[in-house]
Formats: sequence, structure tokens, C-alpha cells
Amino acid sequence: MSTPATTPPQSSFRAPPNWVVWAFLLLGVAAVAGAFLIPLPKRTPPTDPVPSADPPHHPAAPVFVLTERSGKEVSNEDLDGKVWIASFVFTRCTQGCPAVTGTVRKLQAELKLADRDDLRLVTFTVDPERDKLDDLKKYAAVYGADETKWLFLTGPEKFVRLLLNKGFRIAAMKRENPKPGDEFDHSTKLLVIDKKGLVRGAFDGMVGEHDEGGRNFEQSQAELKALVEHLVKE
Repeated sequence: MSTPATTPPQSSFRAPPNWVVWAFLLLGVAAVAGAFLIPLPKRTPPTDPVPSADPPHHPAAPVFVLTERSGKEVSNEDLDGKVWIASFVFTRCTQGCPAVTGTVRKLQAELKLADRDDLRLVTFTVDPERDKLDDLKKYAAVYGADETKWLFLTGPEKFVRLLLNKGFRIAAMKRENPKPGDEFDHSTKLLVIDKKGLVRGAFDGMVGEHDEGGRNFEQSQAELKALVEHLVKE
């Protein structure tokens, strides 16, 4: 007796039509191509392998309105957009002031003040009670100060005292037992202020007592001039 042939079990899966297969293939190709065509955000390569730290905070120069030796009012806003070097002296001083003002006179020549409009020298009196406009005029003339670019400023004593001690944060006070020509204990530093009115550095205005050979003073002056030349280009 013959055995009937066994029919293999039928699967429920049916192959999709050819057009469906081609559709999926085309979608895949389009997706891959699109990934290459979409622009990626650009990244700026670092200029230094180690990012530099933020610059230290620079205090702002104080707000003021004072009187120049010419009688003209001068404010801190008149100095906006210019680099300026501040010094602090009084006309009757026989101690450090002549040396400090002599240093500023030298800077006037070395920085070619007369040939540029982006720089000012500004001298504040620490003795506004006695330093009248005529005193400042005579003092400025002795040092050959430029009449428009090297300013000599004075004002009410109380305001100037606050301006120096609280505004510029420099020492400027009357001595208890003064000698003629040495009535004030005050800073001999020169401050460099940038075009935005920020104090960018303090430098020696004269050779210090323990600065043998003046090497520290010369180094400080070199740094001052380099900073000024950098700031006028900003």
C-alpha cells in the first residue's frame, strides 16, 4: 500500500512586493546622504592649548569736575577715549614732588605728547588750599608743561581730599608736625588710566629710598611706557 506524500507546512509570512523593497532602499539611501549634506556647527580652534584666565578687575577712576590752571573746568568725561597718566604733587613741595614732576616731564618728551591726541598727562594738587591757579601756572611753566595736554587740576579742599584718598585710593594727608616743603605725606606713584576710565597700573614716579642704582625705577618706567603704547592701540 502506498503512503501519501507529506505536504510541508505553509508559513504565514509573505514576501513584500518588489516596489515596497525598493521604496525602503531609497529611503535609506536618502537618509544617509542627508546626514552628510546637513551642515555641522563650526568650532573655532583654540589659539592656546590652555585657555587664559580672565583679566584681573581694574577699578574705575573716580568721577570729578575740577579747575585747570587755565581756569577751564575739566571732568573725567573730558578724558574719555584717551589714555592718561595721573600724578599727585603740590607746588611748595621740596621733597619727592620735584622728582615726580621731573619724571612726568621726561614722559612728555619720550611719549611725544605734543604729536598725539590720544594721550594726556594729568597732575592733581594735594594742597588745594594753597595751590591757586597762578601757583599752578608758574609751576607748570617751570617744567615746560604742554598748555593743553598736560593738565594741572585743583578744586575745593574737602572734595580733593576725598577724591585722592577714596577715589584714587592713594595716600594724601597733612603731616602732624610739618616742615616747610614737606607738609603732606602723599603717594609718588603714577597711575595709568585707559580710554574707558579704568586704572590699569601704578608705577614709580621717582627712585625709591632702597632702590640702589634706580634699577627698579627704570624697570617701572619701561613697563609704564609699554603699557601706554599698548592702551592707545586698543
